Amino acid sequence: MGFWDALLGRSRPVRPDLDQLFALPSAAITLQAATGFTPTGAGSVCFAAIEGGAFARIRQEVRALLEADAERGGAPVEFSRDDYGYSWLLSRRPPDDLPSLVGDLHAVNTSLEDGGFGPHLLCSLVAFHDAEARRLALVYLYKRGGFYPFAPLPGDRRDNALELQVRAVLQEDLRIEPDPSRWFPLWGAPGL
Repeated sequence: MGFWDALLGRSRPVRPDLDQLFALPSAAITLQAATGFTPTGAGSVCFAAIEGGAFARIRQEVRALLEADAERGGAPVEFSRDDYGYSWLLSRRPPDDLPSLVGDLHAVNTSLEDGGFGPHLLCSLVAFHDAEARRLALVYLYKRGGFYPFAPLPGDRRDNALELQVRAVLQEDLRIEPDPSRWFPLWGAPGL
């Protein structure tokens, strides 16, 4: 950081570290012990819609990679586009196989990043639920290099108290995004 950046209060963004995703399985154990939330087996990657041959090739490679794994008992993969024009890739695994789901999400992110589409990555999420059917996602913000909890309620509302509780529970397990104003809602995210 330079003198002018420090003087004007600017900071350098955190570099994305996709290996942070591998902390999710141990964080899930902490989350379950403290709050009763368990993985649903669903996870998604969100990225800005990209057109063109290079992206179509990467998308086919990602689909082939995950579907080849599906033939060996792994995850089926679904692509969709939301109302805001973002593309989503949804992967499903058995709820007790969070390490494989995280591996899928890491592979998708890595393939897009290696293909030169890293700047188009927005986030990845892993879905959880509890015995009361409350929903929760742990969201990895690609451009911020950290996680945040998102707890949707019916009617496009959020359970802010639960989000803050989860932040407190997981702050030792995950790199949590320190600025809650960056914890944007993911209404209707595939898998959540």
